[in-house]
Amino acid sequence: MGNPVIEVDNISMMFNLNKEKIDNLKEYVIKFLTRKLHFTEFWALRDISFSLQKGERLGVLGFNGAGKSTLMNVLIGLYQPTEGKIFLNGKEVRIDSPAQAVKLGIGMVHQEFMLIDGYDVAENIKLNRENVKKTPLSMIFGKRLNLVDRISMHKESRATLDSLGIELSERTRVGSLPVGYKQFVEIARELDKKNIKLIVLDEPTAVLTEKEAEQFLKCVKEVSEKGISFIFISHKLDEVRHYTHHTFVLRDGEMVGDYDTNELSTIKMSELMVGRKVEILNRDITDEKKNDGQKVCLELEHFKVSMPGEVARDVSFKVKEGEIFGIGGLAGHGKISIANGIMGLYPSRGTVKIHGKAIDVTKTRDTLNDGVAFVSEDRRGIGLMLDESIELNISIAALKTKNRFVVKKFGIPFYDKKGAVEYAKHMIKELDIRCTGHTQPVKSLSGGNQQKVCIARALTLEPDILFVSEPTRGIDIGAKKMILDSLLKLNKEKGVTVIITSSELAELRSVCNRIAIVTEGKIAGILRSNEDDYKFGLLMSGSKIEDAKEEAKEA
Repeated sequence: MGNPVIEVDNISMMFNLNKEKIDNLKEYVIKFLTRKLHFTEFWALRDISFSLQKGERLGVLGFNGAGKSTLMNVLIGLYQPTEGKIFLNGKEVRIDSPAQAVKLGIGMVHQEFMLIDGYDVAENIKLNRENVKKTPLSMIFGKRLNLVDRISMHKESRATLDSLGIELSERTRVGSLPVGYKQFVEIARELDKKNIKLIVLDEPTAVLTEKEAEQFLKCVKEVSEKGISFIFISHKLDEVRHYTHHTFVLRDGEMVGDYDTNELSTIKMSELMVGRKVEILNRDITDEKKNDGQKVCLELEHFKVSMPGEVARDVSFKVKEGEIFGIGGLAGHGKISIANGIMGLYPSRGTVKIHGKAIDVTKTRDTLNDGVAFVSEDRRGIGLMLDESIELNISIAALKTKNRFVVKKFGIPFYDKKGAVEYAKHMIKELDIRCTGHTQPVKSLSGGNQQKVCIARALTLEPDILFVSEPTRGIDIGAKKMILDSLLKLNKEKGVTVIITSSELAELRSVCNRIAIVTEGKIAGILRSNEDDYKFGLLMSGSKIEDAKEEAKEA
């Protein structure tokens, strides 16, 4: 066997968290920033090593924030590693730009389509690499006067599509294509590049139907048998198991291991991704079943929400009075849209019942009056009036919907400043909001204290049911514990039913009685928080627990 197509030797990537870079690296920084509180720098990748032979397919597994995107961005030249070396065909290379990656034969099919709907298939395949032909003017005045050679572009694109076995006209406008065919155009564009050796696939089947995904993966397998290597990033463990030769697992920027895929069951993959046992803190799990006899306070039946990037396709579940209910799942699978849809912030269909009564979710005021409150995931964009005081932020919702903090003088309603100030002081003490006083503008508070103001405002509505979306996003670890403890206290002392939507599975498991996992816009399953780790991993990856058990028995 010759030199590997690509070999990565002890790659490490450090991000410097100075102020200028934080905004640009927001998606990658937030999760790591909350894990590496005591440092101004953190390792997004640490000591990563693997190799890939010609025609091999490597699966890369890891939950959100594990370092998959950072690693791929190093391979395609968007980031340069702080330490380590990369070899292509036995020769050390420095990939300092995406253009350099293309020259070296490395391509990438991104999760989000990089296509222009108004162009035809051939024009998208040849985008930024258009075939040109010389003209008499270009021969005199230079290549800027060359003409696009559409005939050769369509001919070469046709040949590339034929090599994939795709019955698709190269003259079809991309905007008219089904999603599955758009994915084929993406891979055709990479294969059409000269000297292509390696293609990185980032969640290539995330938006495909089961049939489209099967067709696409068979196509990838056939292409790899012709000598092209693939790196396949996916949360779908069944696909990784059936379509890769070996599997590379990342967790928190570090390499868990590189395994022969044939040796791994989906249960083992799930355990490797989750890692350690999740510690259940702060509540007595021996009393876990105390809510079993309680009445249902919230019921969703075939609920659908059209929220961009977070579509809920068919959600049904029941929540019992006094329960802390979690909604988890991977980013983009629809979990965030559920609470937003119930509060009427995005178009929705289906049935929502509060205490057995169906409600019209388009009438947000009525929903609030039915005892439901909501803390948005976007605390700065939706949740807070940043320039206003803590006092006004806490009182404003109840003032508008329930006429609290209103006094009448001569029959004319006035803002009850004294009452609002007293209540704000009470909530500042109750939730331990760290501030200089009730007059302090919320924009000057830390993220954790801003979140507490959001919770205080929701509690001012005196809800029976409290939705809290991504309560600990972007705040430090100390503030996270205080927020979660506050929610536990509300539930235990005031009997508020709390429904928490979060991307942090460990946090959900530390406070919730039951957790619904949302996958591809549907409820994949509902588990008690002390269930085995692998079950959560399987549901988040779209696998069925029963199938995995059968597979394990057969193995």
